[in-house]
Amino acid sequence: MTIEFTAAIFRAPDAPLTLETVSIPSTPPAGEVLVRMKASGLCHSDLHVIIGEWDGMPTPMILGHEGAGVVEAVGDGVSSVAVGDHVVLSWTPSCGRCRYCVSGRPVLCDKAAEHFANHVSFDGGTRITSADGEPVYSFAGLGTFGEYAMLPESAAIAVDAAAPFEQSALVGCAVTTGVGAAVNTAAVRTSDTVLVVGCGGVGLNAVQGARLVGARRIIAADISDRKLEQAKAFGAHEVINTAHEDLAGRISDLTGGRGVEVAIEAIGLPQTIEAAYGVLARGGRAIVAGQVADGVKVSIDPFVMSDQELSLIGSNYGSSRAEVDFPNLIEHYLNRRIDLDSLVTRVIDLDEINDGFEEMKRGEGIRSVIRY
Repeated sequence: MTIEFTAAIFRAPDAPLTLETVSIPSTPPAGEVLVRMKASGLCHSDLHVIIGEWDGMPTPMILGHEGAGVVEAVGDGVSSVAVGDHVVLSWTPSCGRCRYCVSGRPVLCDKAAEHFANHVSFDGGTRITSADGEPVYSFAGLGTFGEYAMLPESAAIAVDAAAPFEQSALVGCAVTTGVGAAVNTAAVRTSDTVLVVGCGGVGLNAVQGARLVGARRIIAADISDRKLEQAKAFGAHEVINTAHEDLAGRISDLTGGRGVEVAIEAIGLPQTIEAAYGVLARGGRAIVAGQVADGVKVSIDPFVMSDQELSLIGSNYGSSRAEVDFPNLIEHYLNRRIDLDSLVTRVIDLDEINDGFEEMKRGEGIRSVIRY
């Protein structure tokens, strides 16, 4: 038995996503979960694919990796979720057995790196077929731009049903990536001054993360006054518009020439990564949370790195442990310690998805969220 549903399909770069009817098995295989999607955020990582900045994507593919829904069915052996549970989807499911999983770094799971990076399930296959019978890939193994998704048990994280689906969906990417970059990767201390470069969905959540752990001072930088105002609302103490102000000079003024202990880059451009690294205090750490286009390189001075004990650190998914961090973030939201409501600036239907990405290209809003 199969279920037919509508999904937004990516077939080629620089072309609109097309709404098509596809099908999925109604009964998941062992160890997997069928989720009826309720909400999905539009993320810049999806846009990287749409505009062709990430090469080698298999097609046809259902994009989307930031979603929440309800468990519709479970395969044999599934024990952590049950039919009817509200879940947030994780694009780094873990096998629980490789060296990375057992050492507490499931975002680096061997099995996820092998299969989900290729947009297939853990067994190397796909679960969805098009109307003419061709296999359809699911972006990062999820494919949340459709009404159903089938994924490994470890990719479906049960959360409190009191949280609205639109807000919960954002925990599946932007919130975890941004908050986690500050809390997990950077391990921000109360004595730290934190700079966040880029005030989109990830950057605003990095601001929230720094505020959540009590950073002494939070500085936000962007080229948009509107986004900088949003950063203030999320907890930034000072803001810098780098379209009109010199970042290094302003950081020097604000810190008495010392620099910042933590700089989080949340855009994914070589110049902003280098700029974030360039304003570190001695012993400081720069966190790269932004996703870059294929082939991007940065240049740093290794003598300065060693002489001043600087760190340049990558942050994948906020160095998160989804089964712990997702429920915690939802709890923080329900107890008003973080703001998810203000992140959702537009709720759209699936047939408005291309308009949503056009708005993203123009830098409008924080997050458009599809409501199914």
